[in-house]
Amino acid sequence: MDFDFPPHDDPRRLAVRQWRVANPSPTQAELHAAGYVVPHWPEPWGLSADPMHQIIIQEELQGLPVRDPKGRKHGGNAIGTGWAAPTILAGGTDEQKTRYLDRIFAHEDIWCQLFSEPEAGSDLANLATRAERDGDEYVVNGSKIWSSGAHGSDMGILIARTNPEAPKHKGISYFAVPMDTPGLTMSPIIDMTTAHSFNQVFFDDMRLPVESRIGAEGDGWRLAKVTLANERVSLSSAGSLWGAGPSAATLLELVRERGGTAHPVLRQKLAKLHANAEVLRLNRLRTLSAKLNGRTPGTEASIQKLMADEHGQEVMELAKEVTGTAGMLNGSGPAGDIPSGMRRGATEINSADAKQRQFPDTDPVWHYGYLFAPALTLGGGTWAIQRNIVAEMALGLPREPDVQQGMTWAETQRQTR
Repeated sequence: MDFDFPPHDDPRRLAVRQWRVANPSPTQAELHAAGYVVPHWPEPWGLSADPMHQIIIQEELQGLPVRDPKGRKHGGNAIGTGWAAPTILAGGTDEQKTRYLDRIFAHEDIWCQLFSEPEAGSDLANLATRAERDGDEYVVNGSKIWSSGAHGSDMGILIARTNPEAPKHKGISYFAVPMDTPGLTMSPIIDMTTAHSFNQVFFDDMRLPVESRIGAEGDGWRLAKVTLANERVSLSSAGSLWGAGPSAATLLELVRERGGTAHPVLRQKLAKLHANAEVLRLNRLRTLSAKLNGRTPGTEASIQKLMADEHGQEVMELAKEVTGTAGMLNGSGPAGDIPSGMRRGATEINSADAKQRQFPDTDPVWHYGYLFAPALTLGGGTWAIQRNIVAEMALGLPREPDVQQGMTWAETQRQTR
């Protein structure tokens, strides 16, 4: 790492601090108007903030209570802000940018992702949901699965096949879908935590106007991969549940508060957990250093998700182990409608309230996290796919042979029947 954090009296810090004093409990719309929701974006949405300026804003606004029209906390529109908005910026028309972007950043519209299908998970480009052109509309038929928070969302980003006679990566288009469109229905997926986080979404002759398509017809695969992740930096410490749950530091702090442990094997496991957490923290700083110095992050960025997901499982498994047999007696913890899957009762889980938490044997977040943790190495690309990416992209190993190369999507379907 070769960077220094700006001093306490840096003018950029003072400006953010002054705004915070004037806005102790802002609405999401006020946070957006100040340019602090996506500070790395250009005006009128952001501040064209360089990486260090983004870090300053993050540090100075940490813990700020933010109100919005949906009653969500800041960061509650991750799909809208992190996926839909960058894609609309990259491929949308001026009218679409006007229609969607401000509403996303003000949390007036909450978005979900309609990508994965029952037969197209790891191989997403094999998706079969069809969008057939009918005059000024598309008629959509098919289904999507594992749609997080779809039951609490206003809009969805949908990729569907518009040309089955093109290669599977080419005949896909990208759409913005109001979730109350006639012909769209959904069924809840209740996972083993008992939370309703996911859904299967069905499209039965659902009609979308052509104006709902983002970008050109057939360009949806490229747009689906568009994000501004390499431009947005963060110093947030990793939690155990995709950043939303308690971290290794939370668990270690609780163990220390309760007097530690004299068990030599358990003590060794706790030390290993601390070491692994530190490796992940330093790896994030290496990636950050590259960005701050205008370089493209290298192998360290490729392995971060792979390491972090397995570390999250390690945190939750060890939390169970330190409780002994009492850990088996807990209920699942979360209850009710939980779009993010990361709530404890009515309280959003985060590491800031660690000191108010009880020990893992009596706090349902740990039991819930233990049950949820197997999903960490599946969601967003399975552990096997992630290892393929590291092998091919980072280590330069040869790619796996593709026996369907050069075929149209329709031909691949006939081949597998």
